[in-house]
Amino acid sequence: MTAPNRNTLWGNVLVDELVASGLEAVCIAPGSRSTPLTVAFATHPDVEVYSHIDERSAAYFALGRARRTGEPTALVCTSGTAAANFHPAVVEASQARVPLLVLTADRPHDLRDSGANQTVDQVKLYGDAVRWYAELPEPEADERKVRMLRTTAARALAETTGVPAGPVHLNVPFRKPLEPVDVPDDVPAGFEETLAGRGRDGPFVETMRGTTQLEEGDVRRLASALATASRPLVVAGPADPAGVDARAVADLAAAVDAPVLADPLSTVRFGPHVADATVCGGYDAYVDAIPDPDVVVRMGTSPTSKTLRRYLEDADCRQFLLDPAGDWREATFTATDLVEADPTTVLESGEDALAADDARTETDPDWADRFRAAERRHWDARDDALAADSLESTPFEGAILASVLESAPDPATVFVSNSMPVRDADRFGRPRAADLTVLANRGASGIDGITSTALGAGSATDDPLVLVTGDLAFYHDMNGLLALGRCGVDATIVLLDNDGGGIFHMLPIEEYDPPFTEQFKTPHGLEFDAVEELYDLEFVRVEPTTFDAVYRESVASPGTQVLAVEFDAETSHRRREDLERRVRDAVADDA
Repeated sequence: MTAPNRNTLWGNVLVDELVASGLEAVCIAPGSRSTPLTVAFATHPDVEVYSHIDERSAAYFALGRARRTGEPTALVCTSGTAAANFHPAVVEASQARVPLLVLTADRPHDLRDSGANQTVDQVKLYGDAVRWYAELPEPEADERKVRMLRTTAARALAETTGVPAGPVHLNVPFRKPLEPVDVPDDVPAGFEETLAGRGRDGPFVETMRGTTQLEEGDVRRLASALATASRPLVVAGPADPAGVDARAVADLAAAVDAPVLADPLSTVRFGPHVADATVCGGYDAYVDAIPDPDVVVRMGTSPTSKTLRRYLEDADCRQFLLDPAGDWREATFTATDLVEADPTTVLESGEDALAADDARTETDPDWADRFRAAERRHWDARDDALAADSLESTPFEGAILASVLESAPDPATVFVSNSMPVRDADRFGRPRAADLTVLANRGASGIDGITSTALGAGSATDDPLVLVTGDLAFYHDMNGLLALGRCGVDATIVLLDNDGGGIFHMLPIEEYDPPFTEQFKTPHGLEFDAVEELYDLEFVRVEPTTFDAVYRESVASPGTQVLAVEFDAETSHRRREDLERRVRDAVADDA
């Protein structure tokens, strides 16, 4: 059947080609100018459609889904400020290498720069934050133009998962009528049976990419550096969605008895490989009390731990930075070798080369033992701090993150907010042999869109979903809670409520009050109980001493529960400092 008008044809062809190229999900915000795209997506049988009222929440939901799957999710909005509301999530997707396809509807060219209502300049709206941008022509039932449309759609989706992955922006102008009303002679009879109209069997253009590998000589140089090291170290920072194979990390480290300092966002801190290598998670409290390594192999982005970043900055040794795109993601500028290749392939090749090396030097026998002993001291001290009587007298937020990660189901997806939750996850999340996918928005490290991103991640998996968020981030994205009902996602939401920005207690400005309290900590005095009725969820206030039991019950229950735990931010921060001092002193005494 012939499309009733050229806009309907254009929308149908564009969506058909995206689905043929592998797109599985789209988030749509309502609007008039985007009608041809919305109708095409809504009527296509092979794409999952998530409807969102708020554009910013829609964008972060799409970001979370793409972050969890590693595959692109599409976004659709109308023209004007709707597209501008996508921008923060686009920036995060760019920085975190998350595949995202942004489709912004626009006015036709003759209405731009004319004062026409709801018209803004959308050409290259997101600047350098996108991997590729294309302005589509106005719809027309022309074979060459429709072949171009299919080719552009297939290319755009492929670009989202290139090296590095990231967002792609297509600006799509439409002229009225936008609805699927009949416009005589707009689309010639039989046009949709042409090659342009019906497409090919599969994508119109198939993009095939290989894996970047090192030359054999370069592999041998890396292996030689490790083979002759007496104090080798492996550092796994927050991972891209494509990630690195944790087993390859553990096997290479075990081959030279190198400790692995694994960020909770690295894919390496949790999983069955933990039993086969020295995987460390408490390093933030003790690593600066341990002698420098003589070779470091690094992957992922900059570690969450500032203590670890400074330790690496001060280490006068050879540091290999593995990055598939060859980007420089090391802000201390101390890495000595940038390895532009697929990290998993590099690690596997390096292990093979080590196995064939007859001239290996014995690793310092005390090296890995220092880390193992420090880990034991750290977790013993943490357990003491988490004892019920200790929490009753001086509760602190780190105890909650410890419980969340230690008691999370196997498997589970755990999303942690920026500011203090991700730092507490880093310090208090003990490595365990469980299938935990721990995520956060660490590309640009903002607190906007946290709830929406987490719910988007939850929509992509049957794993139980846990979100740990601070009160400011929760307030910032309460709109995102609407996705619970509209998009069919359940979650356990752990709300750490310290009435303001607790992270600012880590900064020197804490000593200057005023303006510290009103301008930095910004206490809000909000009671969040009202979200229970507003978003049809269960809101529970929990004492720190009973949190673990309530949390275990929640993750095993259907529906969504918000578990609100109140803290004093300054007290929590002092407890962190005290624990850090005790662990560091104990490690120094051992040395």
